[in-house]
Amino acid sequence: MEAQSEPPQRGFPVSEFEERTARAQRLMAETSLDALLLTTEPEFRYFSGFLSQFWESPTRPWFLIVPAAGKPIAVAPEIGAAGLDATWLDDIRTWPAPRPADDGVGLLVDALKGLATVHGRIGVPMGAETHLRMPLGDYTRLRDRLPGTDIIDAAPLVRSLRMTKSEREIDKIRHACLIASDAFAALPEQARTGMSEREICRALKIDLLARGADAVPYLIAGSGPGGYDSIIMGPTDRTLAGGDLLIIDTGATFDGYFCDFDRNFAFGEIDGDARRAHDTVYRATEAGLAAARPGVAAEAVWQAMWTVLEAGGAKGNDVGRSGHGLGMQLTEPPSLMPSDETVLEAGMVITLEPGMTFQPGKLMVHEENIVIRDGKPELLSRRAPTEMPVIG
Repeated sequence: MEAQSEPPQRGFPVSEFEERTARAQRLMAETSLDALLLTTEPEFRYFSGFLSQFWESPTRPWFLIVPAAGKPIAVAPEIGAAGLDATWLDDIRTWPAPRPADDGVGLLVDALKGLATVHGRIGVPMGAETHLRMPLGDYTRLRDRLPGTDIIDAAPLVRSLRMTKSEREIDKIRHACLIASDAFAALPEQARTGMSEREICRALKIDLLARGADAVPYLIAGSGPGGYDSIIMGPTDRTLAGGDLLIIDTGATFDGYFCDFDRNFAFGEIDGDARRAHDTVYRATEAGLAAARPGVAAEAVWQAMWTVLEAGGAKGNDVGRSGHGLGMQLTEPPSLMPSDETVLEAGMVITLEPGMTFQPGKLMVHEENIVIRDGKPELLSRRAPTEMPVIG
């Protein structure tokens, strides 16, 4: 097993959260907001540092308020009090959840009414790639108990904050990427013809954890003779035979931050069409690397990759985009697609994921993780080999 570099320090210093909050409050002033109300795990964690697997349980709602001035306020179930006490937050208000009759709504109303009100406007993320993690009935009751307060969409504000990563965030993503890069490089030593997708993916998951990943919440696969027709449904019990191709895509985490990239493997031999398709997606990724610069729109990076794919015989791309943002979530804004005009900035972490249908029912997809820098981007994943690895 290849030795890993020393892992980054876990957590963040208080200064990181102070800067995040200050940036948010500057944007809130520009958009005339008295507060942000956040209900989902990534946003709650982004401002508090509260990292817990307990979010997997949908029973209890959790709330975080970012006021126009001062530290965020947590309104949370009592079961989380000890964990929240270990964060930088001072104002932590709890109730004995679950309590369906009033599952934190009363506390939340009191907290919001206690804030200094200048604009009568509260921001809640409502746009694309957001959701409300509280019962809709409770949200309705919350609005009814805040008469005269406008609740507006804060998705653009939160999106702009989280798209650009700090160097400490990038360090965690890079470490997750290096762990996965090493595990992918070692996979041909563990896989062989006659194993199933599920067996190979299980071996990879075990190896990822052994190398230092905290979790592997995302690991999908697809295979087939000379290509694959899906990249989201496996792993299955399908057995790999000579002439098959296998793609595995993983999102392993380190300290709450994801990597997300795939690798392709051939079993026994690679036919000509698959070899040409692999070369095409590899060159498309190179075009994406060349295009991904500060000041360039996400759609322009997509266009650079699609131009190569189309010239290479692409019959379409059912994925709908050719990459996306990456960080505390497996997929984040922006999307590398024709309609996304987001301008790239230094510090954004994105995936380059060109894919194409190269024959009816046969796909070829390739993916790398990068961070936008002044000048050329930095590869966070180790670049895939130009030739697809062959497993005997």
